[in-house]
Amino acid sequence: MKTIKFKYIYVAMAMAVLGSCSEDFVTIDPKGKFDTSTYFSNEQQCYAALIGVYDPLRKNTGGFENLVAMLNAGSDDFYAGGGSSTDGTGIQNFSTHSLTSITIPGSYWSDHYQGISRANMLIAKLPAASMNDGVRSRFAAEAKTLRAFYYFNLVRLFKNLALVLEPLTTETIYNPEQVAPEVIYAQIEKDLTEAIAALPNKVDAKTEAGRFNKGAAQALLGKVYLFEGKNPQAAAVLAEVNGTPGAVNQYGNKLLDHFSDLWITSNKFNAESLIEVSHSSAGNSDWTFWGQGKDEGNSLNIMVGPRGYSRPKGSDAPDLPAGWAFNVATQKLYDAMQGDPRKDATILDLKALKAAGKADYIPAYQDTGYFLNKYLPRQTDVSTGGGNSELNYKQNSYVIRLADTYLMEAEALGSGTRAQALLDAVRKRAGLTPVPVTLAAIKHERRMELAGEGHRFFDLVRWGDAAAALSDRGFDAGTDEIFPIPYTELNGTKLKQNPNYGN
Repeated sequence: MKTIKFKYIYVAMAMAVLGSCSEDFVTIDPKGKFDTSTYFSNEQQCYAALIGVYDPLRKNTGGFENLVAMLNAGSDDFYAGGGSSTDGTGIQNFSTHSLTSITIPGSYWSDHYQGISRANMLIAKLPAASMNDGVRSRFAAEAKTLRAFYYFNLVRLFKNLALVLEPLTTETIYNPEQVAPEVIYAQIEKDLTEAIAALPNKVDAKTEAGRFNKGAAQALLGKVYLFEGKNPQAAAVLAEVNGTPGAVNQYGNKLLDHFSDLWITSNKFNAESLIEVSHSSAGNSDWTFWGQGKDEGNSLNIMVGPRGYSRPKGSDAPDLPAGWAFNVATQKLYDAMQGDPRKDATILDLKALKAAGKADYIPAYQDTGYFLNKYLPRQTDVSTGGGNSELNYKQNSYVIRLADTYLMEAEALGSGTRAQALLDAVRKRAGLTPVPVTLAAIKHERRMELAGEGHRFFDLVRWGDAAAALSDRGFDAGTDEIFPIPYTELNGTKLKQNPNYGN
């Protein structure tokens, strides 16, 4: 665990995470080593530290090694794509389920533990800080929710983890040992249960958009329970989030009227959003940030764009900048979505546009002609800041939204009137008629509703369907459900490699 930088805190997103949904973007440059014995003394310092705890949420869609692009590539709905079979070794290897401890990008481990380390430090220092007790309680609740979120990602990705709940020192940094996954899940539950009681019901969208409220933490807890197989607990807590299907819940959340509105870049922190990662086009991220764990902006946008894109004058094809052609949709997903009203908002059929003379592009690796429309970059979103435009797209990304929690609660219930109503509400918004609620129907609905948002691989693993769905992608049951632990994390530590991955 030597990559946990317990003496450092990088506050690199500031208002991009915790501020408004305007284009304001405050960057606080890393200052390196500071004295933890004197910092965290007041509310201002602790708030800055809290921003640092939020910062690794950017891992969802920020940087080349983002979760959405990676997890999409390992599912049956998308290929890695890109320029060639060597364009991004990690994403290419996960797409063929051939990861090793050398080819797995270390950031999937270290970025999450970085967030945990920052949370641990803040939680430890808050009791002695000079501030209002209500503010202190809220800061601690947010830090615990974030720690739980990072551990939840880690346990699903790697399964066998070290549980670290205190700031590490030079004497203890190499000592953590792995514990059973059940121990990790128990801590996640504890953190979230304690946090829910102290979080506000709502946050001010103008000044605090992106901060956790009670509903967001409950949504996360419900998802945790579902992945543990604790369906009654999952259904109960998700019901608190969902309320009456199709209506406004107690926290002010509601399904948007139109599915396509979810993907309008300016529609940030909308009523359907529960946990959302904020991005801006006004940042200064450039290539000097690349690969340093400080990538900002929604890199997924440029990653999924078609290479060499152009359109003739007068064409009604989308006005797109050229991209890198990652996460091209499979023929299987395209075929599955035929007749579904969500298809066009999900997949851009560039093959058809090219055949019609409305647009052109350069086919890249694993090209199918089908591109992830939810996250395609638009010329109107190109950076206005001082950084490289390709690294500073402003589209936010959802971690959990209400349609997701509807379907998770329906899955946890399995059958009955309420499960039917939850499924019906999602389908009605899409313009579809009801179908009898079954696990198969819920599985199908999650695939259609959430395609390309990074959920599919974990869903397949949770259902026990990964081996069958990914048999043509080299998936080995009993191994490829989780990642290998990066070799750099094993060297000099007490950590042991996951089964079947060697050293």
